[in-house]
Amino acid sequence: MASLKEIKDRINSVNGTMKITSAMKMVASSKLRKAQNAIGNLLPYQRQMHNMLADLLAGEASVGNEYIENRRLKKVAIVAFASNSSLCGAFNSNAARHFHEAVDRYVKAGVDKKDIRVFAIGRKMYDAARKEGFTPEGDYSHLADKPSYDEAAELARKLAKMFTSKEVDKIELVYTHCKSTATQIPVNETYLPVSLDSSLYKHEEHHGISDFIIEPDPDSLLSILLPKVLLLKIYSVVLDANAAEHAARMMAMQLATDNGNQLLDTIRIQYNKQRQQEITNELQDIIGGTLA
Repeated sequence: MASLKEIKDRINSVNGTMKITSAMKMVASSKLRKAQNAIGNLLPYQRQMHNMLADLLAGEASVGNEYIENRRLKKVAIVAFASNSSLCGAFNSNAARHFHEAVDRYVKAGVDKKDIRVFAIGRKMYDAARKEGFTPEGDYSHLADKPSYDEAAELARKLAKMFTSKEVDKIELVYTHCKSTATQIPVNETYLPVSLDSSLYKHEEHHGISDFIIEPDPDSLLSILLPKVLLLKIYSVVLDANAAEHAARMMAMQLATDNGNQLLDTIRIQYNKQRQQEITNELQDIIGGTLA
């Protein structure tokens, strides 16, 4: 049976660990609020941009640009998101599994694995891609920690150039959507080619085609608007994946703290029992000595 000193040391160790998990939970909570505020500020602008795009797609504009061309799948690119660090529960393992499923789907569809190009956002996804046998394109670990519009725009331009120059026939986004603090949902979304289905862009509060006066003409406006919407899409996904990571870490640290409290209660009961046993033994020794 453990001595009182050993039990005290264990209590101190658990208390120290709980202080760390509590602090990490508060940090993750603060970062989550910032990410949610950023998304909340971006959504109205993004929805309006999508509504404008939906109006143009629903009109008579002849959209004959390179962003909507559907081709036979021979080469694809996958942009996969995870985090740079651990201690966020099953967030990274789920993201890696989601990426693996996307790769398997393309392989089964007849795409050669060597023709799949991977853009890994986050070191954990970079490692997962390496384990799958890929060499990820570039280093985007900084984008996973500190979402930047300029860096997201640079990535979006690179992806758009790859598609329009026919280096790849399709680009897919594989990320985790932050539905709520307790719920993160894996998402597969086609980035390019852009779908002409206007229902994909319309927001539920948007009704009908707005009475816009377009200068110089719908085609010219659409050729400018489409790249901007693509830039905005990458940035919104980066923010969403970042919020999902912080939400997962906050829940993991909360669970760790709760488990620590339960463990502490168990250890304290063990400590009290051991202390009571030692007091009883001492009393018995005193009584025995007195009787002798």
